[in-house]
Amino acid sequence: MRIEEMTIPGTFLITPDHIPDERGVFYESVRRDDLEKASGIPFRAEQINYSVSKRHTLRGIHSVTIPPGQVKLVTCVRGVLRDIVVDLRVGSPTFGKHQVTALDAAEGRSLYLPEGVGHGFLALTDDACICYVNSSAYVPGTQIDINPLDPFLDLPWDCPEEPVISAKDLRAPTVAEAVEAGLLPEFSAV
Repeated sequence: MRIEEMTIPGTFLITPDHIPDERGVFYESVRRDDLEKASGIPFRAEQINYSVSKRHTLRGIHSVTIPPGQVKLVTCVRGVLRDIVVDLRVGSPTFGKHQVTALDAAEGRSLYLPEGVGHGFLALTDDACICYVNSSAYVPGTQIDINPLDPFLDLPWDCPEEPVISAKDLRAPTVAEAVEAGLLPEFSAV
């Protein structure tokens, strides 16, 4: 597998090497030792979540306060997603910047997201399923939600029709409102 740092510091794209034969394909999705070596951060799974979405569903931008913090390993396990990562760490050289990655279950690529980075996706197929392997369990009241349509972020969702978005995500604050309310982590704290 190849583990490459993306433009947002601490964020990595993991691309497995496929071994095809007459039965199909085999690949290692991720190896903890390789991931820890690349990121420099120990990773231990504490909770695994799945989210299933119909086509044109937009979820995010979500993160977790520090503490408790949460590193995420995200993989599309069915269908295709347009995944967007946003640096929400105040003081980061890439604060407010984003990176777009197509995640296709057939390719098996994963994203490693450090603490303080926000995440969202648009389902490009019906019944798209994303798997989150999280370094910490869910703690009520620690979720950071940013409006995925925040004009400051100007995220390229490129949805061909009106996206399906939860009321919670639509009511979420903009980045500016989250900064003003002191909701976002400092880059130095991560």
